[in-house]
Order: sequence, then C-alpha cells, then structure tokens
Amino acid sequence: MKIDGRTFVVSGGASGLGRACVLDICKSGGNAAILDMNEELGNALVKQLGASARFFVCDVADTNSIAAAVKSTVDWVCQTGKPFGGIIPAAGVGRPGLILDRNSRPLSLESLDFVVNINLRGTVDLVRQVLPHLASTAPDGLDGERGVIVMVASAAAFEGQMGQVAYAASKGAVASMTLPMARDLSRFGIRVVTIAPSMFDSAMTAAMSDKVKTSLKKAMEFPARAGKPEEFSSLVKQAIENVMLNGVVIRLDGATRMPSKL
Repeated sequence: MKIDGRTFVVSGGASGLGRACVLDICKSGGNAAILDMNEELGNALVKQLGASARFFVCDVADTNSIAAAVKSTVDWVCQTGKPFGGIIPAAGVGRPGLILDRNSRPLSLESLDFVVNINLRGTVDLVRQVLPHLASTAPDGLDGERGVIVMVASAAAFEGQMGQVAYAASKGAVASMTLPMARDLSRFGIRVVTIAPSMFDSAMTAAMSDKVKTSLKKAMEFPARAGKPEEFSSLVKQAIENVMLNGVVIRLDGATRMPSKL
C-alpha cells in the first residue's frame, strides 16, 4: 500500500498523535483530511502543509457532524483525484472516575457515556461512514488492496488503572473489534490494524499532574520516558505500507506495564 497519491481521513488530526500522522502522510505524498473540533489548530496545520491537507470541523460524538465532514472529504477527493487510502480514527478523551468513590458514589453514566461515545462509538461511526467510499476505490497491486484502517487503543485496554473503568472499557473494545472488523473487510481488500500506545506526549497526558507522570515513568522499562508523537506515526506509516499487518493489535510501550496504583 502506497501513501503517495492517496487520501487518508484522520480524526483528532489537529493535535497530538493524529497531527503526527497527518504530517507523515503529507510528507509521503498523500493527502490528509483533518477532522477535529479545534478550528484554530486545524487551520494552522493546513496553512503549514498547503494543498495536501484540508480541515473539516467534526465532533465524532455526533453522527451528523461526521456525515458532514465525510461528505466534504468525498467532494475534496473528487476534486484532487487522489482516492481514499485509509482511515485513522485518532480522536480520544480520558475522564478519570472510580466505579465507586470513597463517599460510596458510583461512576456517573454521563461520565461513562462521554468517554465511550468519543473513544468507541466515535471510532466505529467514522469508520463505518467512510468505508463505503473506501470500498468503492479501485483495487491496487497484486493483492487487490483498497485501503487500511488504523485504530488507536491504549495500554489501558490491558492494564487499566484505578479510575480508568470507562477509558479501559472504551479502548479494550477498540482492541477487541480489530480482528472481527478485519474479517468483515477482507473481501473488500481492506486491512485493519490497531496500535495500543502507553504514555505518549499529547494533550491528554499534558493534563496529568507531575505526580502522576512521575509515577508512570517508574513503570517504564526502556526508554524511560513518554513516547513521542512521531514514534507513533512511524508505526502508523508501517501499518499502512505493510500489507501483512492485518487483524492485529500492536503494543507501542517500551515494555511498560501499567501499575495497579500510582
């Protein structure tokens, strides 16, 4: 699968891990449709990258917002002549909350819904709305490949910490649906790969306290630091280009295993 001459849809593409993917895609000759709610960051990135990127305001928790962004992306693809090559749903949030706090108050459904609607439902909704267009592209190469979906899970999918019931559930679901989605899409020549990163430099980790960051670093083996966005996007690029990567969840964590307590 070649990135050059293809268009990739990246949600959460205006910052963090998604932004790094956009930069790599454009650097490799592809086009990137940046779907995000942050108009300032999105427009600034398009200004930096020029004609190879286009920004579309999108709230992945709102199916109508996704539909509008997808329609605009399809129109852009028709204008450029660069067919769809893949989907990278990188939009994600974390809202800590114990299932039962010290005052015996249970986790609110509002908090659960907020995390699940963005991390899980938003991922599935974006993928399903772009898929008809991806599946209708002409097959390419000896394998007849049409494209690839690269989803984002988390180390929390396997070792969720205290206060991560909602987050771990949402990311665990993304990891779990990787193989069945790959099986569903095999007839169309579309692959599915999921990356499960540990702590990476992003807006989400920037909101963590120094105490939490220090505790997490103690659980790291090598390298003893947070991952860099470009290290994540490098693996995304490999997932796009290596046709044998399919139906798999890849941990990107430097041998880190998250501790039970911070």
